[in-house]
Amino acid sequence: MSRRKTRPRTSPAPAVTAASPCPCGLDAAYGACCGRFHSGTGGAAPTAELLMRSRYSAFVVRDEAYLLRTWAPGTRPGEVEFDPGTRWAGLEIEGTTEGTAFHSHGTVTFTARYVHGGEAGSLHERSRFARHEGAWVYVDGDFLD
Repeated sequence: MSRRKTRPRTSPAPAVTAASPCPCGLDAAYGACCGRFHSGTGGAAPTAELLMRSRYSAFVVRDEAYLLRTWAPGTRPGEVEFDPGTRWAGLEIEGTTEGTAFHSHGTVTFTARYVHGGEAGSLHERSRFARHEGAWVYVDGDFLD
C-alpha cells in the first residue's frame, strides 16, 4: 500500500456571511464593509486604515488571495499560512498617521486579539502601508510590546 503526501488539513474558516457583523469592528455588515473589498465589488480600500481593517477580516475568514493581492510586491510572501488553532477575536485601531487619499504612505497601530489553544492573546503592531499602482498595500510592520 503506498502513502500519499498530503498537505496538513486546516480547520474551516469561521462562518461569516454577508449579513454577519464585520469582523473588523466597524458598525456594518461584513458584505457592506470588508467583504466588498475581499470580493472586489467595492474596489480598493480608500485609506490605509480601511485596508488594515479589511486585511484583519481577511485573516478571520482566511482569504489568502486578498491578503496576497494587498501585500506590497517587495515584501509579499509566496503564501499565507493560517494557524488552524487560532481564532481571531477582535481588532482595536489605536492610531493612524497619514494614509488618506492625499498621502502615499501611512501607518496604522493596532491590537488584534486572538484565542489559541484556549489561551487569549494579542498582537500589537504598527503596520506600514504605501500606494502601489494607485492602491494601498501592506508593506511591513513592527511588533510592539
